[in-house]
Amino acid sequence: MHVKSRGKINTCGSSACFSGRSSDTLSLCVMTVTYTARVANARFCGFSKLLLAWKGSIYKVLYKEFLAFFAMYTAISITYRFFLVDDQKRYFEKLSIYCNNYASLIPMSFVLGFYVTLIVNRWWNQYTSIPLPDRIMCTLSGGVQGGDEHGRLLRRTLMRYASLSALLILRSVSTAVFKRFPTMDHVVEAGFMTREERKKFESLHSPYNKYWIPCVWFTNLAAVARCEGRIKDDNTYKLLLEELNDFRGKCSMLFHYDMISIPLVYTQVVTLAVYSFFLVCLIGRQFLDPGQGYPGHDLDLYVPIFTLLQFFFYAGWLKVAEQLINPFGEDDDDFETNWLIDRNFQVSMMAVDEMYGDLPMMERDRYWNDSNPRPPYTAATLFVLRKPSFQGSTFDMAIPKEDMHFQPLEEIAENLEESVTRNHNLALFNRLLGSAPSPTGFMGGALRRTSGQLQRLTRSVSPDPSFSDAEDEEEKSVGRSTGTAGSMPSGLGPDTTQSTICSCGGLISTCPPLSGVEFHTQGEEKDEKMMEKEPQVPKIPPPTAQTTAGRRSPLGQGRVKSHLCTSSATNRSVPDFFSFQPISYPVKAMTPKAQPTNSKAEAVSLLTVPSLEVSTFPQNSERKQMLADSQLLPSNGQTQCQCVGLGSEVTGSGRKVKQ
Repeated sequence: MHVKSRGKINTCGSSACFSGRSSDTLSLCVMTVTYTARVANARFCGFSKLLLAWKGSIYKVLYKEFLAFFAMYTAISITYRFFLVDDQKRYFEKLSIYCNNYASLIPMSFVLGFYVTLIVNRWWNQYTSIPLPDRIMCTLSGGVQGGDEHGRLLRRTLMRYASLSALLILRSVSTAVFKRFPTMDHVVEAGFMTREERKKFESLHSPYNKYWIPCVWFTNLAAVARCEGRIKDDNTYKLLLEELNDFRGKCSMLFHYDMISIPLVYTQVVTLAVYSFFLVCLIGRQFLDPGQGYPGHDLDLYVPIFTLLQFFFYAGWLKVAEQLINPFGEDDDDFETNWLIDRNFQVSMMAVDEMYGDLPMMERDRYWNDSNPRPPYTAATLFVLRKPSFQGSTFDMAIPKEDMHFQPLEEIAENLEESVTRNHNLALFNRLLGSAPSPTGFMGGALRRTSGQLQRLTRSVSPDPSFSDAEDEEEKSVGRSTGTAGSMPSGLGPDTTQSTICSCGGLISTCPPLSGVEFHTQGEEKDEKMMEKEPQVPKIPPPTAQTTAGRRSPLGQGRVKSHLCTSSATNRSVPDFFSFQPISYPVKAMTPKAQPTNSKAEAVSLLTVPSLEVSTFPQNSERKQMLADSQLLPSNGQTQCQCVGLGSEVTGSGRKVKQ
């Protein structure tokens, strides 16, 4: 059936239209205003054709408010011009200027913009939540087998239960549907429910909406069909229940959209903002007497054109939100819920009944032997053939010939280059750290720790009876007090080599890594007994001024020089003052400066920070001389020594260092 409406033919496929019940039902089929075809192509003043439409237009929605606003403005203007005395006019003019200055403080665009955006998004989400039976009917038509009367009854009943659930939820949220089906008797009479089903429905007492009951009937009947073998496998049964759950979920969303509205305070704020703004404009936008010389009131007009346009836009914006906030009403642009009910019921019943097993005869298509099928074009669409096929954005990109040849890649030792650059940068950074003053006293703490180690080394070589226990405790207390600021970072790993001074009196250039030292962890008592049998290493007295001036000894040749020998495994995160420094003269060593013979004075001098002298690495001849001097000491194949390193103290048995 075709219905003419303002020069446009609308097709309505609803069963209500075919039955010809009433003109009201017929008008519901063309309720929504559709103008998509009129704006299919962009042309000059394309939207201007829509400005003259009346149904669903802003004129039809807003003309009453617009006339009321203009009437109130005219009444105030006439009162000001003809009924007020001069004193009253002056007072009204001051009030008008005041209202006009402060009317702009109301944030109209900000409030209305956010509100209308929220309303439009909610409006479209509600439409997408309307349950449609298309997916369920396709699953039923292909999943529930049987061309007999019982199979047909199963498919039609399952589809009717789904349509009944959608009808019950639309009847709960839409005023148009409720007017069509005001009671359950109308639902039974319309054929969506039998009388026995109505009795079963009403016998289930629940204080909540019972739109979900037909969905439960659907699942129970589907289980019966699976047991009877009408549904061949579990996958089809699972797919059917999944489609039903999706259908029921949309029904639930419609119910919640109807229950949960936009917060009332938000709607009130927007409405009060719009109404209060234009109430102020009724006074503030009045044309005042030009003879008074008020700024901005040089021209006296009777009709406030721009104020009326502003009312038209802002109040019209509010009317848009008012229409879209509930699209299940009876406005011109509300959803055609009755049309949807008719369409869904008719299409779904046809799909599961008349179209079940109804297939056209298969035959070869007209492009059976054509590897490149191209459907024909009419004369109106022939221009499409002239357009080249799109191959990509860079398909027509031109590159010069000389830039299209491959170039050989140079072999660059990237890893070596990166390591050299990294080590160089770390060295510069470490020098900056070493030269910068440290607020925690890191440098001073490290030197104090070194002085304490040298003092313990001297006491282990030659014990001084004058060094009392009280002074020893004082030294420990000093070490504890400076342990935090002067502690070394634990950056030296087990493979790091350090320069050490052994109790045997020799200067060893490198100490074996910590991983190679045999620590006394087990059987310490046996090792001590074996050490007692071996000849003890004679104690060497601490160096004095006479010894230094008299003979040359490994520990008495000038000042003892302490240095660190780094290896490839040395941690580079250690600051620069622990980095490798070559030694030029082996005879130079690092020892405390000569002090008076008094034992206390000598013990106190050991706590002072020793001076370090850096020189180049010794030559081969000088190195041999150092080794020869160190071999003068008596040993029995092995030398028991105490290795003292900068930053940590390790005591263990080490073998001779071989060059």
